[in-house]
Formats: sequence, C-alpha cells, structure tokens
Amino acid sequence: MPTFAQGSRSSLSLVKEVTFGTTPAGNTANIPFTSHSLNLSKDLVAGTDIQSDRMPRHERHGNKQSAGDIVVDLRKGDYDLLLESAMLSTFDAGVANVLKVGVTPMFFSIEDYSADIDQARLFTGQTVSTMGISIAPNQMVTTTFGMVGKGMTIGSTQRTQTANTGNAPFDAYSGNMLLANQGVSLASPTNDLPIITQLDFNVTNSYAPTFVVGSDEAPALEVGRAEVTGSFSAYFQDDALINRFLDEDETAISVSVDDPTGTNAYTFLFPRVKINTADVGVDGPTSRMISVGFTSLFDTTEATNLKITRS
Repeated sequence: MPTFAQGSRSSLSLVKEVTFGTTPAGNTANIPFTSHSLNLSKDLVAGTDIQSDRMPRHERHGNKQSAGDIVVDLRKGDYDLLLESAMLSTFDAGVANVLKVGVTPMFFSIEDYSADIDQARLFTGQTVSTMGISIAPNQMVTTTFGMVGKGMTIGSTQRTQTANTGNAPFDAYSGNMLLANQGVSLASPTNDLPIITQLDFNVTNSYAPTFVVGSDEAPALEVGRAEVTGSFSAYFQDDALINRFLDEDETAISVSVDDPTGTNAYTFLFPRVKINTADVGVDGPTSRMISVGFTSLFDTTEATNLKITRS
C-alpha cells in the first residue's frame, strides 16, 4: 500500500538567516504549529501570437515567490523570533524585555518536513509580513504569522532540529485588559473599563518582492509602513465607549495574556489609539454588544505604536 504524507507526521522549524535567501549551517528550531499554508507560487508568462486555430502555443513560468500563513497557539519563548520579525526589531533584555516597532528586517529559512515520506521543503528568505492575534474566551490565544519570502527547494534530508520549549499556550483567562485616556497610567483598571468578549489585532508590514531582469527570484523584499489595527467587542453597559468614538478621544489599551503558571505573561500595549467605529445593533433578544474598531498610532512617550513586554 502506498504511503501518503499525513499532517500528524509533519513538523516546522526555522533558522535565522544572515544573508537574505541563504540558509546558514546549524540546527533549526522546532516551532509548534496548528496549521500552515506555505507554498511556492509562480507567475505564468504566455505567448500572445494569434493563430487561426485559436490555440495558444507557448507558456513559461515567470516570477516566483514563497508565501503562506503559519497558525499557532501563542506561548512563551517559541515564537519570539517571529514576533521580532513582525516588529522589525528585537527584544531589549535590558529594558524589561520590551519589543517595539523598528526598521530592521529579519529573515528565516523555514523547513516543512514530512516524516512519513522523508520529504523536506525548505523555504528561504521568509519574513513576517502580517501578524494577527485573536484573544477570546474558551480558546487559546491564536496567532497567525503571514509569511512572504524568496524561494523553495525540496529534498529528502531533514535538518537537525532543536526542541521547542514545551511551554503551555496562552489563554484568555490568565490575563487582563485595561483602557484609559492616552497618556494616563494603566497600572489599575479605570472606571470606564468595558467588559470585553473578544479582542483581535493585526500588524501589517506590506512586504513585497522586488523583481529584476535576469532572475525569477527577488533579490530583496521591500517593506511598507507598520500599520497596527484592531477590534474588540464589549457588552453595551453605558455611553463610555461610544463617547470615545464621538469625541475622538485618544485612548490607551493594554491587554496581557498568560499560561496557567501565571508567570509567563506577555503584555500588548497600544499607547495611542483612535477608536474609529462603535457599532451597536440588536441581534435577537440576548445581550446587546458594541463592536469597536481602532487604529494604533505612534506615541511620542513610548516611541512606538505597539509595545510587547514579556515577563
């Protein structure tokens, strides 16, 4: 009976590149994952000759790039390199393990290995173009890293992997969310702290390959602005959130997540938020909700529009 590759026999691992698109020697680090869609794509270049029988004669492969999403349950340690890539910066161990938005790209080689058929696809020049984090009751903290990269090769030799941390995933029960006026301390809950049912936010870097004559792979990736946007839903208790929207009050939001140990918290601070929507509908006879959409802007005090602090 033929053997087919099974998702349960698959693994992902990565190593940081020194030179864009070149896999360095040494082990790769295993990363736990829920699913991924990493693949190589190629543009098609077709001939434009007109033939009396109407049938095309020529087609070739054009520019190629690798891309896809890696979906994980966020936890301490295993995804710090991917968080740094999304923020174009590194954790500053000297300042309370703080990570802020920066300007220095970080690239990886990522191996997708199918153990049951001994096949390894190696994706090179990979970086985090988008990062989406979803925090909600009754689920782990789901994180999607949208990768963009250079190329892919396939072979039957797996690279030696370093084991992951074994840490438990974060959940929505082991942290909290705080909200206050921009520039006001978030050390304790404020009077207008809403009862949140879900919070999602995204970091978008807009990476894109820069193709040139003479190669079907991009020699570099260009990067756009660090756009930080998000949304949350809350029970409709009073007018506080709607007034923030109506009055265009600049707001600070802090949300922390942790695992059951209570000692591995990661805190996401949006220091200067503009609330752009505050929609209240009626969806049946049950509780009414406010759906809030926001953009996080550069804050002069924090010198960032998103700050991640690890314990």
